[in-house]
Amino acid sequence: MDREWNDSQPIYRQLRDRVVAMILDGVLKEGDPLPSVRTVAAEYRVNPLTVLKGYQQLVDEGLVETRRGLGMFINAGARGLLLQGERQKFLGEEWPRIHATIQRLGLKAEELLDGAPHPSSSDLASSDLAPHDVAPQDAAPSETPEPNPPGSKLPKKER
Repeated sequence: MDREWNDSQPIYRQLRDRVVAMILDGVLKEGDPLPSVRTVAAEYRVNPLTVLKGYQQLVDEGLVETRRGLGMFINAGARGLLLQGERQKFLGEEWPRIHATIQRLGLKAEELLDGAPHPSSSDLASSDLAPHDVAPQDAAPSETPEPNPPGSKLPKKER
């Protein structure tokens, strides 16, 4: 975990968020123990009550369970629960902004899935592509593609 704290939110919340990130990234798996409160407090030079408050949030959310005398452990299904919540948060908060930007810029699903803009015809002429990689110029124009072809993860364009 990163040892730097930002001033925009309480340290206990940042600790909680770091544990959540470790679960989502697969660093902590279901059934794994959390580091002890005392260990985290000493390592990060924070009050043990601060660590305990962050851990308690994880317990309250059903992500972690306390086993008396043994410590705290990641619950079965914690990663799935977190993924579901993070997906909903993304779709509700971030996706509308991203979608509006995509619409404003006129980006196509293919461009987004490729991760880079398609080369222009002048770029193709000077590229190292083999002749079979470039469509012939006199080919019949294809049908206008759907706004979001089947299999696309993007929502349908509103009409």
